[in-house]
Amino acid sequence: MCDEITQAQQELVSEFGLFDDWMGRYEYLIDLGRNLPEFPSEWKTAENKIHGCQSQVWLRTQMQNGCLHIDGTSDAAIVSGLIAVLLRVFSDRKPEDVLATKPDFIASIGFDQHLSPTRSNGLHAMLEAIYRRAREAAGSH
Repeated sequence: MCDEITQAQQELVSEFGLFDDWMGRYEYLIDLGRNLPEFPSEWKTAENKIHGCQSQVWLRTQMQNGCLHIDGTSDAAIVSGLIAVLLRVFSDRKPEDVLATKPDFIASIGFDQHLSPTRSNGLHAMLEAIYRRAREAAGSH
């Protein structure tokens, strides 16, 4: 349901809002990334690699019970945190709901203003990959 995605976005905005400064937000982001599920090395394929990121990033998607399940990892701590945030919002959702959702939480949290240009480009590359894979999944069932 889109409501679940909206709620996940609102929860993230609230969580990041608890920090008074960006050092605290970055530390929280890094902590989120540390808690990503294990990403097996056999998933680190050319098909799963995200281009447009300065660091190494892989996103693996598969359909599970009618929902788009996403796994991800990066070799960079902050980028791993960004992956964790994206997974909270978009993983295990119906492809149609993913496609109907604008990533408003990015601006609400302040990522659009506080990430370096290369990290911001990487975040947008990850979002594009998620939307592309949701479009593919929506078209296949």
